[in-house]
Amino acid sequence: MTDTEGVAPDATSPVTEPQAARETQPRLLLRFSPPVLLGLSLVLAAATSSLVGMDAAEWVAGGVLAAAALVLQLWWDRVARSRPGPSAVGAAYYSLRSVLAFGLAWINPFCAFYAAVGCFDIERLVPRRWIPLGLLATATTIAGAQIGGMPPDDTASWVFYGMLVAANLGIFLTVQQDAGKEEDRARKRVATIRELEHANLALERALVENAALHDQLLLQAREAGIADERRRLAAEIHDTVAQDLTGVITQLQVVTDTQEQEMVRVHAERALQLARHSLGEARRAVANLAPVALAEDDLPGALKKTVVRWSERTGLQAEFTLIGSDEPLHEEVEATLLRIAAEALSNTARHAKATRVGVTLSYMGEEVVLDVRDDGHGFDPSALPERDTASGFGLKGMRARAERLAGELTVEAEPGLGTAVSARVPLVPHER
Repeated sequence: MTDTEGVAPDATSPVTEPQAARETQPRLLLRFSPPVLLGLSLVLAAATSSLVGMDAAEWVAGGVLAAAALVLQLWWDRVARSRPGPSAVGAAYYSLRSVLAFGLAWINPFCAFYAAVGCFDIERLVPRRWIPLGLLATATTIAGAQIGGMPPDDTASWVFYGMLVAANLGIFLTVQQDAGKEEDRARKRVATIRELEHANLALERALVENAALHDQLLLQAREAGIADERRRLAAEIHDTVAQDLTGVITQLQVVTDTQEQEMVRVHAERALQLARHSLGEARRAVANLAPVALAEDDLPGALKKTVVRWSERTGLQAEFTLIGSDEPLHEEVEATLLRIAAEALSNTARHAKATRVGVTLSYMGEEVVLDVRDDGHGFDPSALPERDTASGFGLKGMRARAERLAGELTVEAEPGLGTAVSARVPLVPHER
């Protein structure tokens, strides 16, 4: 988690720093616009004083109003640092500036440039509900300049002045509304980008956690497979090699306890047969650990040879049948089915007392099915006792093998009617 947390500040900086830069530019522009436009208005007023006909009293009044506007601006520059957003103090500043602009425009219409700044910064100064009144004050001043100066000369001029006020106000409100919508969209875009950043960070953390979890699951699966194979091999040795060695010991004990040569010969031959059988079972257990049969043949060929060898060893009639078109399967699928078949045949030889056994391998679309059926005395599956890990591989182990491949193993048995073991696993093609 330390690495992912360390990325967070860098991930957010691409948005926050450019955003701060974009917000700083308009703030500087709006801060210096009032004094700049005030200076421009005074320059134009001086240049057009002869055209407008300004007398000495108007010059004095204009100078006083300009000085008041400058003092007001200096005061606001200090106050605005602690009040960056719309407020009652900002509305008071906007109102006083509008009054001073109206007075200057009354003296000289060209001073209306100073009033025009109210169209740009009203959203940052005045609360939303007072914006129409502020724009009305700005429209009143600008309309007066548009008619050539205040006050209008006659009734027609007053009517025309009112129309200009309404037109300017409508334009200002429309522009202000569009600007507000654009600002809302900009805020939403910033919020969306921040949400995407948080989502990306969460996704990166999840990917890191998933990778660690995947490695952990692989390790656990590998350890579980190794433990399961050890249990299977231990149970296999217990059921075959250990039992045969027990028989060898029993026969040899009989030999040591008897003095009759014929009895000694019989029991010695039995011990030799059990030892040979034990050696064969040990070799088969090792072969099951890494099926060498699949190195020489495909699954159908390996199953057929397994059935033939089992039939020769046990003296029971056994047949192998292939249904469907065989195709190369994943190595784990082939090994699992071969081991299930070998174990099912071994269980049949030990417990079923059968005379005929049939092994069928069926390729059925998306699945492969292995069936091992015998005509033995059968058993009651519901009465089958629980077996511990040392008592044999058996049905429980075969079922675990099938389930590891997302398959299933079913057993159909009934006393006196034989047993059918069916393993059904997904058809996973061979990896080329």
